Amino acid sequence: MGIEIERKFLLASDAWRNDVEKSLNMRQGYLSHDALSSVRIRVYGDHADINVKSTRDGIHRLEYEYPIPLPDAQELLSRVAHRPLIEKTRHVLHVEGHCWEIDEFEGENAGLIVAEIELDSVDEVVHRPAWLGEEISTDARYYNSNLSKLPYRYWKEDS
Repeated sequence: MGIEIERKFLLASDAWRNDVEKSLNMRQGYLSHDALSSVRIRVYGDHADINVKSTRDGIHRLEYEYPIPLPDAQELLSRVAHRPLIEKTRHVLHVEGHCWEIDEFEGENAGLIVAEIELDSVDEVVHRPAWLGEEISTDARYYNSNLSKLPYRYWKEDS
């Protein structure tokens, strides 16, 4: 059984950009998603995965991910996946022994930038870089599956 423990944050500044080690363009779409689970197709470079996630608290997730043939993924994205697709650039960097993934969204979610970190345990101590802002781990609006239902560009400023 795959278990993911992930925390998500907004960003307080762009200072993280100086430490980016690599960046990947990603397109992903959801074949199925509800409040408790999702099935996602993701294409990045010449790779593609199918992913199944389930969560009850936003931090712990059951997660299963498997490679699939790129042509199959592209067809699923174009013919089956819910709209809009999620388009983003994932920037990867390391801070004090932890890998941070910073997703800079494009398309319908342009303007949103989210930092994620995967942990070995919920109580793992994490150094908070100065560029890190508010924690949003349990705010379901920021789940990629929900961003495909209600993109960031349509959020009201007071929500």
